[in-house]
Amino acid sequence: MKIQIITLFPDMLPSVLEASMLWKAKEIGVVDYHYIDLRQYGLGPRKQVDDVPYGGGDGMLLKPEPLFEAIEQAKQNDPEAVVYFMGPRGQRLNQSISKEIADQNQGMIIVCGRYEGIDERVMNLIDRTISIGDYVVTGGELPAMILIDSVVRLIPGVLGGETSAEIESFSHGKNLEFPQYTRPEVFRDMKVPDVLLSGHHAEIEKWRASNSTTAED
Repeated sequence: MKIQIITLFPDMLPSVLEASMLWKAKEIGVVDYHYIDLRQYGLGPRKQVDDVPYGGGDGMLLKPEPLFEAIEQAKQNDPEAVVYFMGPRGQRLNQSISKEIADQNQGMIIVCGRYEGIDERVMNLIDRTISIGDYVVTGGELPAMILIDSVVRLIPGVLGGETSAEIESFSHGKNLEFPQYTRPEVFRDMKVPDVLLSGHHAEIEKWRASNSTTAED
């Protein structure tokens, strides 16, 4: 899967996308990250990428010309890629959406907004808008990395265990993960529940189910 990220701050991305499991995914050849610097498509000697909004208002908007050119170039690199925009008007990201994207296994072109947003005409090139929640962050880079992380880890071979992704939080309904423990058996007078030491798998599953919470709790 080729993942192209269009951003004004490409240096923000490698520290996350080229570490841990995301790095592993790249190393085993299931993903390929490309960082597209929007500033390179800016206008004039100052490489301008933003301007004031028509009708007035605070802040600046990303101009259409640089974004159109950057997206069109990314599409030339991968004509079948899906173009995503990280923005508040989009679908709320959840595990089902991440799995759907992973299962499609199509290239991703992710547009990271900045300032007060983007010129609305750019939305003609966007296939899908994704939101990570009802709060404001400085730009689209962090949301883009969250989307990428949630998708790439679901690609077979990335996590390692065949069922690792299937048993995680939100994989089935709205249950969250149950409490988990590792060695030592006793730490500062806090003991691992006896049932987890019993080797009785049916009872362990029953305990885990009863100690899981839901998203509404």
